[in-house]
Amino acid sequence: MTAAEPAANSQAAQAPQTSQSKLAALVSLAKRRGFIFQASEIYGGMNGVYDYGPLGAQFKKNLKDSWWRDMVESPPLGIDGKPVQIVGLDSAILQLRKVWDVVGHTANFNDQMVDCRESKNRYRADHIQCFFIKNKDGSPAAELIAVMDGDGVLDDAKKRFQKLRNKFPAWGELSLDNSRDLLTARKEGFAETIIGPEASAPGTLTEPRAFNLMFQTYVGAIQSDDSKTFLRPETCQGIFTNFKNVLDTSRVKVPFGIAQIGKAFRNEVTPRNYTFRTREFEQMELEFFCNPEESLKWFDFWVAQRYEWWQGYGLKKSSLFQHVIPAEERAFYSQGTVDLEYQFPFTAPGFGELEGVAHRGDFDLSRHQEGSKTKLNYFDAETSQNFIPHVIEPSAGADRGCLALLCDAYQYDESRPSPEWLKLDPRLAPVKLGVFPLVNKDGVPEVAEKIYNDLRKSYICQYDAKQSIGKRYARMDECGTPLCVTVDHDSLNDQKVTVRDRNTAQQERVAIDQLGTYVSGKLR
Repeated sequence: MTAAEPAANSQAAQAPQTSQSKLAALVSLAKRRGFIFQASEIYGGMNGVYDYGPLGAQFKKNLKDSWWRDMVESPPLGIDGKPVQIVGLDSAILQLRKVWDVVGHTANFNDQMVDCRESKNRYRADHIQCFFIKNKDGSPAAELIAVMDGDGVLDDAKKRFQKLRNKFPAWGELSLDNSRDLLTARKEGFAETIIGPEASAPGTLTEPRAFNLMFQTYVGAIQSDDSKTFLRPETCQGIFTNFKNVLDTSRVKVPFGIAQIGKAFRNEVTPRNYTFRTREFEQMELEFFCNPEESLKWFDFWVAQRYEWWQGYGLKKSSLFQHVIPAEERAFYSQGTVDLEYQFPFTAPGFGELEGVAHRGDFDLSRHQEGSKTKLNYFDAETSQNFIPHVIEPSAGADRGCLALLCDAYQYDESRPSPEWLKLDPRLAPVKLGVFPLVNKDGVPEVAEKIYNDLRKSYICQYDAKQSIGKRYARMDECGTPLCVTVDHDSLNDQKVTVRDRNTAQQERVAIDQLGTYVSGKLR
């Protein structure tokens, strides 16, 4: 006897019609099912900081574990057809201030910010978009409307225009196809005519000025300039300062990589777009050291590898884009940068950075060699070459990765027990199996509990005996659980259970003594 699928819940929310509504629906689902909470929520929430709930913590761990396995434990075959050498590292969040001084972060790790004298709000200058206006007589209006860039920027501009047009009777229409970012608009001479995002008059935005993104702290009991340091704004410098230690203690030789997963902190002026841009985030980062003569080949190799890796875990190729950063926009030391971008709901129809692959040259090792007076060059005994290795850096955000995977996995189908469900890759799903007794009597729960106790040794399972079978399916679908196992009265006689596949909602009777093999094949 199979467990019947119930009719869809007529009280469920309507299907998301826009990118904004899809993001809102996903945020609601993530909160309801314990994926992501806003930090300090009971006190009103902390802007730009998020906590991962029970399912979210496991989901994020699964993503990081998959990255670590594919990069460190079983790395890909390199350009020579042999497995790439990669070792792991876990460097400290706190480093000596000199580490940041030497690479220029203390002085230059900045964003341009502006303040509004009217609203008293602060904005990141490159996050403000300014729209031109035509007067009723067809001439260009003196004023420009400024709104925050991102999802819904055109709708926001329309709303601002409607709100302000009574104050400016000469205005005719908003030029949605004619806009500039704030910094460009200022260069073109419009500084005093821009109406800020929450202002009612032009000319209230201050001159852009540098804002250091690093969180400052002190080491020890006395707070002085000598004890000042920073929470790391990136994880890579701990790898560079340990290059010699790893080379001396591990059986590696160039080319090889050092991988690390860890927290980083940036005091973003305007954190936004859910977990996309936050003040505390986690990076999955590789620094790959290679011969300068082979560095461009390795750069192309890692761009291709990382592009394929994200697709292998469920991101659609049509939702990914390789953005080649032009030379004038790259760091001065970079010989190439490609951003692997995903079409997030708040960037659609455009894309937002998911992972960056950067050719950093020998900049970091050279700077640390000069600053520490420690030789960080490498002698290749096979070629008799002596050089400072060049570095290829694939750097992915674990939080952005989770967000992209959730966005891609989000499905809406009114014919299902829950219209909203997550089509997560089984390897990443926080719960692999739901185990249910169809009824809580007649020996059915005892069989279900035995199956649950056997399966949980190998898989993360949830045992659920409450409410109707349809509601239990709905809960598991919203969690992204790939398989559900139901024990019914027939199971007591034929020793078979009903296994329901999340993606197809199809049910199959499987012998209990074959269940382990069946599940293993499905969850690969």
